[in-house]
Amino acid sequence: MTASLEKGISVLKEVIDAPIASYFNSCVHCGLCAEACLFYTETGDPKYTPIHKLEPLRRVYRQEYTLLGRLGKMLRLSKPVRDEELAEWKPLVYDSCTMCGRCSLVCPVGNDLVYMVRKLREGMAAAGHAPEGLIGASRRAVEIGSPMGVRLPAVKAQMKHVQEDTGIEIPLDVEGAEYMVLMSSMEIINFPEYLAAVAKIMKQAGKRWTLCSEAFEATNSGIQIGVSDIAKVLVQRIVDGAEKLKVKTVISPECGHAYTALRWEGPNLIGRPYTFEVLHILEVLDGFRDAGLLKTAGFEDVLLTFHDPCQLVRRGGVLEQPRKLLNMVAKNYVETGDHGKMNWCCGGGGGVSAIEEAEPLRLQAFKVKKAQLEETGAKTLVTACANCRIVLEEGLEHYQMDIPVVGLTEMIADHLTEGE
Repeated sequence: MTASLEKGISVLKEVIDAPIASYFNSCVHCGLCAEACLFYTETGDPKYTPIHKLEPLRRVYRQEYTLLGRLGKMLRLSKPVRDEELAEWKPLVYDSCTMCGRCSLVCPVGNDLVYMVRKLREGMAAAGHAPEGLIGASRRAVEIGSPMGVRLPAVKAQMKHVQEDTGIEIPLDVEGAEYMVLMSSMEIINFPEYLAAVAKIMKQAGKRWTLCSEAFEATNSGIQIGVSDIAKVLVQRIVDGAEKLKVKTVISPECGHAYTALRWEGPNLIGRPYTFEVLHILEVLDGFRDAGLLKTAGFEDVLLTFHDPCQLVRRGGVLEQPRKLLNMVAKNYVETGDHGKMNWCCGGGGGVSAIEEAEPLRLQAFKVKKAQLEETGAKTLVTACANCRIVLEEGLEHYQMDIPVVGLTEMIADHLTEGE
């Protein structure tokens, strides 16, 4: 056994806990998880069945923690997991799983397959079988501060452009502000209008906010690759920045996995509760709406539909807020056939969009989203995740569908009443 394989198997042994043991024992092999997975439904290939993707983890569990499994291993009736098998499973664990949670939602016995994939990725990464795209992103996140290599000067340049375009000062490192705003790399590079939108909204609402020079990046590639130590470092960086500035609330941007990592996994990763609250930008905007601080005028003319980001809606519970906000600016709005908690993933979450070799499969899986949108007849697609937005744009372009994709925060900002 090579050193890397030995380390990977050791990690898999460590991550197998009581929930995972109960999940494997309670699985009834009904196949419902397969029908919930876009990689299976759009390919018809049984290898993409979610429970099958977990086979290496199941074998380690059985051989190490069950009586019959240990006996079989001792008598050499069952073979240990080999390095070649982990290499074979890499595309199943990474390329064909966005950790969207649809399979977990439909499981009749309540097994959280996403939790299991997350733990399996820990062992895969330790054994050296993580995709190069995620390895590079994780390294840049730790060493530079951003998975896409964005440094503070690039953020300051964007701040300057926004200030010039809007006439609104973008605060940096303001101690005692109510809100500390985070951004994802994609918003910094691809969607600078997001920061402008936040600035306009905060000005209208009369709120004190700030960016943090030491913690401006929200994306947590440690969660995506499956290395808790990296995930902890990235969460701790945000916690340190927020506590240094003594802010009350940290705002997660339009990024699903950033929200999951910081709000739901973060306190467990660093081993203590936060001294501040974590909210998604849509939760903050809906709070402004409810308090009468968000004032808009006019409505979008075209037929709109909304793509529910998996980590935000299905895994995070932010379901009604985007719809309440949409109602402020859109009268001509239609839901997709499967929406809300049952919405289909864009196909690029969980780090999949960063895996170059996964692109053909991802575009094939996008057919389910294509069918959803064609059914609505919508002329504009609204969402609240920058990663979803990029993946949706790529899929629409691939299938030659002329449908613009818009961030909800920016749409709200475009309808703010002037002079407020």
